[in-house]
Amino acid sequence: MIDKPITDPVLIEKFKTMHEDGMTVFMLGEDQIRGAFFHGTRFVNKMRVQHNLGLLESLALGHASLCGALLIPTMKGRDRIIFRCDTQGPLVGFSVEAFSEGFVRGYLLEDPIRPDVPLETWDLKPLFGEGKISVIRFPEGAKEPLTGIIEIKHKNIALDLSEYFLQSEQTVTGFNTGVQFDKEGRIIGAGGIYIQVMPGAEEALIEKVERAFAACPSIGQWFAEGGDREDVIFGLFRDCNPKVLIERKIDFYCPCSEDNFRNKLFTLPEKELADMYENGPEQIELYCHNCGSVYKYPKTILKEKIDVH
Repeated sequence: MIDKPITDPVLIEKFKTMHEDGMTVFMLGEDQIRGAFFHGTRFVNKMRVQHNLGLLESLALGHASLCGALLIPTMKGRDRIIFRCDTQGPLVGFSVEAFSEGFVRGYLLEDPIRPDVPLETWDLKPLFGEGKISVIRFPEGAKEPLTGIIEIKHKNIALDLSEYFLQSEQTVTGFNTGVQFDKEGRIIGAGGIYIQVMPGAEEALIEKVERAFAACPSIGQWFAEGGDREDVIFGLFRDCNPKVLIERKIDFYCPCSEDNFRNKLFTLPEKELADMYENGPEQIELYCHNCGSVYKYPKTILKEKIDVH
């Protein structure tokens, strides 16, 4: 990935007053319910800078990417998951890929988003139409991916991902994400939380956790105002015997590289490469839709793969 730094001095100063990004993975009720709480303010700002996104686009892909990050604790080994939305509404959709190693990348299927009418609130519901939510799992060592698809029901990214787990994987799972903007449109707080009921969990505990989860504060605002993860986990779920398992670093990052894209270029048929060499521009530009990186090569590199006379 070609790293694009965050240069806004106001944001840089804001970051100095906040807790670091990171994910806390925890268990509740003697390991009957698992969860994770993710502070991702810098994470979402990194995503925005990489793709040079506007406010509405940052809001939509921000929520989707936070959900992608929260899928990481559900993986094993070197797994990865693609979380995708395809809708007939103005959003069109997104594709977010999460890796068990601790990074996420993703993109909007259409940028910019063109709403039918101006949005009056931060609710993304008017951007959705009929469509589908897909979760594609790539387990380490498996020959084929495992794909689950459901119809969009709630027109809310976090709620529809929760619905996917209930319908497709038969697990009671809750996702909640938040992105907070200041008056100038900067992202000053972002994060997300998820909980998942394990087999055999006691009904009384489930009800207690669900009530606490529903009382969760606005997550974007919480982090914008300097809140930390432990206060929510040990405060919100104080009656559920919370236990921290691990702290994780999660980044918005893409493993693409100049060599990677060069190799992909060379997989094109020799006839097509020859036409690019004879008739194309002097510089070849290849774009990574996952992270917004643009790799540039002089067309003379094509000599390596074609018979030049």
